[in-house]
Amino acid sequence: MADVQTYRDPAGPIPTPGGPLSYIHWGPSIGGAIVAAATSFVLMGFASAVGLMVASPSPTWRDASVWLAILSGFWIIVVVVGSFALGGYLTGRVRSTWAAAPDEIEFRDGTHGLIAWALGVILGAALLAMTAYMYAAGSAASPARDTAGAPSFLAYEIDRLFRSERRPEPATSDVRAEASRIVMKALGRAELPTEDRAQLVRLTSAVSGLPQPEADRRVTQVLTDARNAASQARRSGVILGFSLAAALAAAAAAAWIAAGIGGKHRDTEFSPPLRWRSASRAV
Repeated sequence: MADVQTYRDPAGPIPTPGGPLSYIHWGPSIGGAIVAAATSFVLMGFASAVGLMVASPSPTWRDASVWLAILSGFWIIVVVVGSFALGGYLTGRVRSTWAAAPDEIEFRDGTHGLIAWALGVILGAALLAMTAYMYAAGSAASPARDTAGAPSFLAYEIDRLFRSERRPEPATSDVRAEASRIVMKALGRAELPTEDRAQLVRLTSAVSGLPQPEADRRVTQVLTDARNAASQARRSGVILGFSLAAALAAAAAAAWIAAGIGGKHRDTEFSPPLRWRSASRAV
């Protein structure tokens, strides 16, 4: 009597209707990346309504707040990590299963979650670049934002310099542009050269009609306020930049872990209830 040999399926992907047979399942990975990007976009939209966003809608940086930046950074971390965890879980849950060792299956599920994370980051960067391009194009198409030769974010400082009840004549665009360049140089870490400061005092005195000592005090006050605001904006930018980088790094780990969980639920045919049931039933 011939020996009966037991047939075993070779290791590899298990064929399913419409299921991919390659080691990398691009469909679930792309779908998870799109879900993660869409979820983060919606949640960031809610955050922008209450002021929790990366960039301020104000054309200036005077309203930048360190505490607001910290709160915004915390929200960014929560949104990005949660969104990519959802995308990674869906990626691991819907992709085809495997005939392999459990550790190998978990590794491949996590790898697909990491691929979904990478695709989501690329998609988000592309959307951000398109938004920045459209904003820059809109700014270039509306030269009125540069108020009379001064950049929009320095227009208020220049107005304060030349403000006076007895102004002989309004400042020309060339004068405002020169004053703006001097103020921008003063926002750097190096001290403003003496000749530049003297020129700014002369411009302020000539346009506003103030005596030289009063013009000098006004220049000092405006430059001090501008430096403080710029320093605060730099701190807020560092906090937000670090929060975004930390969120993306944590999101990679979240996508890996969530994809592994989704794979386990897929293999064990775990099906969460789609509706809530009452704890007590009427007798």
